[in-house]
Amino acid sequence: MRARGLVEVADPEFDRPVFRQSGFDGILTAKEMDEKISSWLKKTREAKDISRADLARLLGLSVSVYSRYERGSEARMSIPRLIHLCEIMGFMPLDVIFDTAPHLWGKTPEEAEDRLTLTKLIERLPPDTMRDLIRLLKRMLPGEQAAEAVATSVSEGS
Repeated sequence: MRARGLVEVADPEFDRPVFRQSGFDGILTAKEMDEKISSWLKKTREAKDISRADLARLLGLSVSVYSRYERGSEARMSIPRLIHLCEIMGFMPLDVIFDTAPHLWGKTPEEAEDRLTLTKLIERLPPDTMRDLIRLLKRMLPGEQAAEAVATSVSEGS
């Protein structure tokens, strides 16, 4: 566990201790992560100028149920619901995850931001250019790392 940077923590959300990785500002509880996700959802919806009622209707939810997602109370969004929300709002799941846990992208906030920026730039590339970039990056990595990156992307379905 130590090799993966995990530490045992008590989270009031769970009956037993869990192992977590420390973020840039320490370890967030599940409730704190819910609050960050809720805040991000509200901010994103407002930036897109979509009312709660309109978004709830598009998601097939009542306004009160969707409002719970934005308040971070009583309801957690399922992965299929998150995917549906991404389709409607035009964001990627990684956007909300990055806002909640940027430490998953790098050892420093700067490194994490750079990785997110690179990902965003790659998302906008035409398919042929993306394939060329993949070939270039594979050549730039030492042999073992390149093989590991390919194996990881294949096992993750990308």
